[in-house]
Amino acid sequence: MTGTEPGGRVVIGGAGGFMGAYLTRRYRDAGREVVTIGRSGSELRWGDGSGIAGAVDGAALVVGLAGKSVNCRYGPANRAEIFRSRLETTAELSRAIAAAAAPPPLWVNASTATIYRHAEDRPMTESGGELGRGFSVEVAKAWERALFDAELPGTRRVALRSAIVLGHGGVLGPVRGLARLGLGGAQCDGWWPVTHARLRAGTLHRRGSGGGRQRFSWIHIEDAARIVDFLERHPGIEGPVNASAPNPVDNRTLMAAVRRVLGAPFGPPVPRWALELGAIGMRTETELVLKSRWVLPERLLEAGFEFAYPELEPALREALA
Repeated sequence: MTGTEPGGRVVIGGAGGFMGAYLTRRYRDAGREVVTIGRSGSELRWGDGSGIAGAVDGAALVVGLAGKSVNCRYGPANRAEIFRSRLETTAELSRAIAAAAAPPPLWVNASTATIYRHAEDRPMTESGGELGRGFSVEVAKAWERALFDAELPGTRRVALRSAIVLGHGGVLGPVRGLARLGLGGAQCDGWWPVTHARLRAGTLHRRGSGGGRQRFSWIHIEDAARIVDFLERHPGIEGPVNASAPNPVDNRTLMAAVRRVLGAPFGPPVPRWALELGAIGMRTETELVLKSRWVLPERLLEAGFEFAYPELEPALREALA
C-alpha cells in the first residue's frame, strides 16, 4: 500500500547533529513546518516535557536522532553517556506520543547497523541477520527496546539501522585528511593485546581477517533522507529497516576509491598496531574501522525503493566535492 506524498509538521529530536541538520534544512526547503529538539540551538530543549508534548501532538512525523557520538574512547563515563543520551531522549519522545490527543502516524528513530555481528561470511538482512555481542551491540539493542516497548497503537514505528552515512563533513573529514597525508591505505586488522577491563566492558574488537578485507556498508545522506520520505509514503513498513546502500564494499576498495576521488595515488596499508595508537591519540576506537559491517537493505529493495547513490564512488565524489 502506498500513501500520499509526505506533508505536515515534522518534529526532529537531535536536530543539531549531522543527519538532523540535513533533514531540518531539507524539510524547510520543501515548505514543511519543522520543530527541532536539542541541547542547544533548537526551538525546544530535552527535558521540556510540555513543549515536546505540544510539538508532537498533531505532528505528521517524529524523527529521533539524539545520542552522544560513538567517535570517542569507550571509558566508563563515555559509555554511560552513550547509553543515557539515547535512552532518555527516546523515552521522552515515547511519553509525548503516548500523551498526544492526535499522535503522529509515523515515528522514525535512529538505530545502527552495528547491531549485527562482525560479518565476513555473508551479508546481514532484517530477516536473516544475526545480532552481535559487546558494548556497541548492547547500546543498539537497548535503543530499539526504548523505541518499541511502549504501547503506542496510533503510531507506526521504524528503527533505522543505518550504515555509515556519507555526506559533506561527518566521518569523511578525517579520512580525507589521512588520504592527503599519504595515509589513505587499507586499514588492516591484526593481533592486539586483550585486557580484562575491555573484556568486562565488551569494548574489545576481536581480530578478524587482515588485509583490509572487513566489509564497509554505507549510505549517502541524501538516500538516508529519501528513505524517511519513502517510509511516510509506505504505511505497511514498520519495525527494523536497514538503511544501507545495496552495494557494500570492503575496506581496501573504500580506501582505493577515496584516493582516486582525492587524487592521492599513494596509500600504504595501515596495520592494527598503528591504528590502535592513532585511535588513542585521536580519542576514538578502532572498532569503527575494523568491524566488518556487511549489511543489505532487504526490506527497502523488496518495497521498491530506488537509491540515488547505489554505488560507492559517485557517492564519495559528491560527499567529498
